[in-house]
Amino acid sequence: MPKHQCSMLRMIPLGEAGARAGVEQAESQPPVDADSGVGVRRRGLLAAKPVGVVAVVALVLLVLAFASWAYAQGASQFLMISLNGVTYAAQLFLVASGLTLIFGVLRVVNLAHGSLYLLGGYLGFTVLADSNNWWLGLLVGTAIAAACGLALQQGVLRWMPADDLRQALATIGVSVVAADQLLAHFGGLTYSLTPPGSITGSVNLHLLSVNYPAFRLAELGLSFLVGLGLWALLKHTRTGVLVRAGVDDEKMLAALGVNVQAVFAFVFTLGAALAGLGGVVGGTALSIAPGDDDKYLLLSLVVVIVGGMGSITGAALGSLLVGLLQQYGLGYFPTYASVLTFGLLVVVLAVRPRGILGGQSV
Repeated sequence: MPKHQCSMLRMIPLGEAGARAGVEQAESQPPVDADSGVGVRRRGLLAAKPVGVVAVVALVLLVLAFASWAYAQGASQFLMISLNGVTYAAQLFLVASGLTLIFGVLRVVNLAHGSLYLLGGYLGFTVLADSNNWWLGLLVGTAIAAACGLALQQGVLRWMPADDLRQALATIGVSVVAADQLLAHFGGLTYSLTPPGSITGSVNLHLLSVNYPAFRLAELGLSFLVGLGLWALLKHTRTGVLVRAGVDDEKMLAALGVNVQAVFAFVFTLGAALAGLGGVVGGTALSIAPGDDDKYLLLSLVVVIVGGMGSITGAALGSLLVGLLQQYGLGYFPTYASVLTFGLLVVVLAVRPRGILGGQSV
């Protein structure tokens, strides 16, 4: 046996003495680097939990302090502004839920979503003016917005899958052309739709002598039904399963015999229909005017990002936060209303980049 191999054998301890030497050697090793290892990650998670609890407690205390201060300024005013915030959140949700389906679920960048909102509102107003039938205006505005969305998806966006930059540029071009054409046809005037006779007037809430518009309460109920329907569609139907599977692995789903493009077209059309629906309802609750396309597109993006990509529940939560902040800002801090909204976006992106409910399926 070569000499160097003999020396190596003599260096390897055997039996109980070897085990004892191995333990002593392990104890003498320096500790594991603090930046690696499963234990370190576990300690990091445990350390993060108290930080999250502290943040939630601080937020709750801040909300309670603001509510106490605002209530002291005037109970009726605080209740009215809060109701305005909740119903405005319902309006935002109708539009943002469609963008959640398109941008959050399908992962398609559609920056012409606001144009579909404006188109639906204008068409609803036109049909209402000609027929004096609000429900027909709602149907026509929603249907034509859905048809335009389907044409956009099949004619443009279908041919640039998973290419965010091209999708963004193409839909920006579509939105600019649409805005110019709508401005040329309807002018720069502000229009407001008259609600149907069954939901006009105001309702006595029997609370602090506050009367509130019946249509805005109906809008809140409609938003709830839309959210419930979308949640059921994505969570408890075969279509929802196919949509999620197609986004994750389109080729595998197509190999199983599923017409993936038809599923995607259906979901995109549904999202466009919700934008048109939001346009008619928003034009009735508030008004419809040039520039609303950019406004609601921007607010819908904020809602989707804050709530979490692809989550209907997150879109509802994001809409509620944005709606309340907008109305509280306009009511109590008019100079800083926009700052509050985008401050929320900055805080959520800094603390939880995926959104509040990001990572959940619906």
